[in-house]
Amino acid sequence: MTVTVRSITTAEHLAFVEGLASASYLQTPAWAGAKPEWTSESLGWFDGSTMVGAALVLYRQLPRFKRYLAYLPEGPLLDWDTDRLGELLAPMTRHLKRRGAFGVRIGPPLVWRTWHAATIKAAVADESVRSLTEVRPDVTDPVATRAHNQLRSLGWLPPKPDGEGFAAGQPTYRFWVRLTGQSEESLLKGMNQLWRRNIKKADKSGVTVRVGDRSDLATFHAVYAETARRDGFTPRPLSYFETMFDALQPEAEDRIRLYLAEHEGDLVAATIWTRVGGHVWYAYGASTSAKRDVRGSNAVQWQMMRDALAAGADVYDLRGITDSVANDDPHLGLIQFKVGTGGEAYTYLGEWDLPLNRLLYKAFDVYMARRG
Repeated sequence: MTVTVRSITTAEHLAFVEGLASASYLQTPAWAGAKPEWTSESLGWFDGSTMVGAALVLYRQLPRFKRYLAYLPEGPLLDWDTDRLGELLAPMTRHLKRRGAFGVRIGPPLVWRTWHAATIKAAVADESVRSLTEVRPDVTDPVATRAHNQLRSLGWLPPKPDGEGFAAGQPTYRFWVRLTGQSEESLLKGMNQLWRRNIKKADKSGVTVRVGDRSDLATFHAVYAETARRDGFTPRPLSYFETMFDALQPEAEDRIRLYLAEHEGDLVAATIWTRVGGHVWYAYGASTSAKRDVRGSNAVQWQMMRDALAAGADVYDLRGITDSVANDDPHLGLIQFKVGTGGEAYTYLGEWDLPLNRLLYKAFDVYMARRG
């Protein structure tokens, strides 16, 4: 196998993505438009004249130097089921180095370990267990394990513990509900009693869910900002979501949606959906402190799941969770909310770094840490 890597057009990139069963929306060419603070490039992998891989590369410049971190979020999109991974990554590295990269960060889109809902519930109930890392996974994927071992042998640096390293990362621990072979009835049956009761209560209370448009983003953002204050995280500005919609919406009819759950004219919960192929993500969510008893969050999630099922999706992805299952962890409620859907926790291999210039790589790490 002799593979070459070169820049490709947006059309070539999109055609490759659309030929896949699933790919992260962070690897679509449109995502470059959602990240205007980064420069970008679409890359193609070629075996002869046949394109066998693609990636969106985001470049973040080191201040005062024309040198860059090359970041491939949840990519590249390759056939990772190989024992010759170096032959795929080496030409990419050479290309990025020529473009001025001092370091490369990739996020192999491989599900490595999976924990079923029953396993997570048992871990939460066991006071001696504080993290999913202490719990034997129900499934460990051999392809991902082989890729993990190859990356180490090729000199790539494994993911750093949470809170360390420059802040350009995606969550390693996530949660999803598999939709293949499911019906609305089986999805409901797979949920816990609290989820089923809350869905029913939302319906009886008169909660309605509709798909909004860009003009509704300001309303969504007001609730999102309230959620940030309540839950103690820093919210993204309204302009971020406007840019995200403007970038993703033209690329494909179903790439992004805004869902609004309302009760008697009041917005009580809202979510943003993204979709590529058979994969639907719950990308962002928000809810009000008022009228929590009408269960708008459950209603909007249920509508998104039903719509994902109707669209023929294979997976409904609720995105990030922490690995903690400790009863005194403030994030435990998030994993309990998601595990109530009857889905699974899973982890990718995480994000791996290859320093091409160790001095500049370290300087960038320090710079990002100071920025917070």
